Amino acid sequence: MGSIARPITEFCLDLYNKLNRNAEDTNIVFSPMSISVALALVHLGAKNNTAAQIEEVLHVRKATGKMTLGSDLESAVPETEPELSQERQSSLSQCNKDGDLNHKAFQALLLELQNLGESYVLTLANNLFIQQGFELQQQFLMCAKELYGAMLQTVDFHGAVEAARIKINNWVESETQGKIKELFAPGMIDARALLVLVNVIYFKASWEHKFEEQKTVQRDFKLNQNEKKPVQMMYQKGMFKLGYIEEMGAQVLELPYAQKSLSMIILLPGDMADGPAGGLEQIESTMTYENLMLWASSEHMFETKVEVYLPRFKLEGTFNLNEVLQEMGMTDIFTESKADLSAMSFAKSLVLSNVVHKTYVEVNEEGTVAAAGTGAVIVRRSLPLTEVFMADHPFFFFIRHNPTNTILFFGKLCSP
Repeated sequence: MGSIARPITEFCLDLYNKLNRNAEDTNIVFSPMSISVALALVHLGAKNNTAAQIEEVLHVRKATGKMTLGSDLESAVPETEPELSQERQSSLSQCNKDGDLNHKAFQALLLELQNLGESYVLTLANNLFIQQGFELQQQFLMCAKELYGAMLQTVDFHGAVEAARIKINNWVESETQGKIKELFAPGMIDARALLVLVNVIYFKASWEHKFEEQKTVQRDFKLNQNEKKPVQMMYQKGMFKLGYIEEMGAQVLELPYAQKSLSMIILLPGDMADGPAGGLEQIESTMTYENLMLWASSEHMFETKVEVYLPRFKLEGTFNLNEVLQEMGMTDIFTESKADLSAMSFAKSLVLSNVVHKTYVEVNEEGTVAAAGTGAVIVRRSLPLTEVFMADHPFFFFIRHNPTNTILFFGKLCSP
């Protein structure tokens, strides 16, 4: 049985490649896990080809059968509690409907992420805002709430689009502890909208080993071969897991968060001398699921004394994913003549109008605040006593949930 972490990572790389097409020198950050969960929620309301296309985009259409979280987590899946009424139990068992998408596996992952302990704040919120007047299926409403904690809200896009926009923005702001304001700018939602999916994620955690503030100094960050800009560069020296991607001269560093449930993995290309974008493109061109897993696996990293230089940075990513998802193969759901959302509503004319995702990531001395080929061989080199990891040029980073190997956030930092 495959783990659900794999489809999330495969979806992550597909999405990154699409978002990155016209963004060579631009920062990118998004949460593949969060968007996967949001699309799984929509899948609950979809049928036939519309559902199949979502499965395709999420990489869960596997001939081998259902995806799970991996045996270690199966026990975390809450079975229907005994005190539930018979009716509700049978209803819940129907939530995991036919098709290749295992909603229970997503639910188990969400449950695990909600119980990370005191050192973490992770808020993941999904909501569907639907034009009033559409009669909704009770089964869908119940499953959306039980599996994904989503409460559908009706709004009047047609008659009061501004009030609908404000209502959605207020919901987002309260879910993200005020970090994400004004998700929808005026004019972003059309008065013809029928169904808007909003997906936000907010994350805050402390490093296992904090950077000392008095050691943060101004240093130059090389944007490209010719340009640089001053940044606040944090510094610490300690024992960290470090790896190499030998053929690219790239370094891989793992910075664990408190209690090590999550880590930030940084892929730092060789120095800028290799070309205008440094080695980012070289990593991008070989960044398959297999390679990413290999580069960041414990077996390929070794614990050693490292001097870490890492810029403070703050990134926000807001994406309207309609176009990208259509390019990835989710076309029917946006098309009136083809969309089949009959598990969500009795109405024949319901289509998805907008899919909006927002992530917020801040990295500082304390920790992180975030809201929203074939195998390369990595060899140990004969090492000096202290390695230097100098993140003073563009790099990739991702935040991983270590027990399940799930990528929660993925990004590229070109300009702190």
